[in-house]
Amino acid sequence: MDKQFHGITPEPSDIGKLGKTSSLGNISKAFIIEPRDLVPFEIAWEWQNDWQKSLFIQRDLPQAIWLLQHPTCYTLGRGASEANLCFPPDKPPSNLYRINRGGEVTHHLPGQLVVYLVMDLRRYKSDLCWYLRQLEQVVIEVLSELGLFGERIQGLTGVWLDGYKVSSIGIGCRRWITQHGLALNVDCDLKGFDQIVPCGLRGTRVGRLDSWLPGLTVHDVQPLMRQCLANRFGLKWTEQSFLPKF
Repeated sequence: MDKQFHGITPEPSDIGKLGKTSSLGNISKAFIIEPRDLVPFEIAWEWQNDWQKSLFIQRDLPQAIWLLQHPTCYTLGRGASEANLCFPPDKPPSNLYRINRGGEVTHHLPGQLVVYLVMDLRRYKSDLCWYLRQLEQVVIEVLSELGLFGERIQGLTGVWLDGYKVSSIGIGCRRWITQHGLALNVDCDLKGFDQIVPCGLRGTRVGRLDSWLPGLTVHDVQPLMRQCLANRFGLKWTEQSFLPKF
């Protein structure tokens, strides 16, 4: 999901500022959308496209963040190699999408918390490297709230736990307004990852949080993710009466 950004310096120069209290400036309003049901990938992608277009037209609108789960599917980033698929591209085991994010192939499925962010980076810092590090830090802070120690790996993008990759990050960005985001494996079935080379990284071990905390579910993790996002990006959640729901 994140191979395109492996060449970006993995540690921010201001790493000391990545504490749990946001230091990113003014409070920014944002919609948060948390569908109860599984959301097909193509619908979530349409939602992001629509709100990104709205922000192109009216920059002072609130930003938007979705916390959701998908039915089983695979996604390929722009320019991703089909060599990282362990199945014929025309006969995938579940839906396969080529999309407009950076990076290689990844897997979505129930039990994985997916976070999509349509953010205007000009309100923060017009720097994709900086933004990727912020997303990693959100995941690290969520894990810390659970008593777990998440780590970065030099030269890569994502978050690892005891050598297992538990979170992948892949983004798209036009005119400094983002799409896509991160996926955190909580209590998902990992067998589907055997059908791909995750993120194009051969030999990568993929993990899920309930291996460390048995019984943990997405519903346990979701409020922690919501709060860590608000802290990291200085967000104030606001009512959304006209964004689509599923």
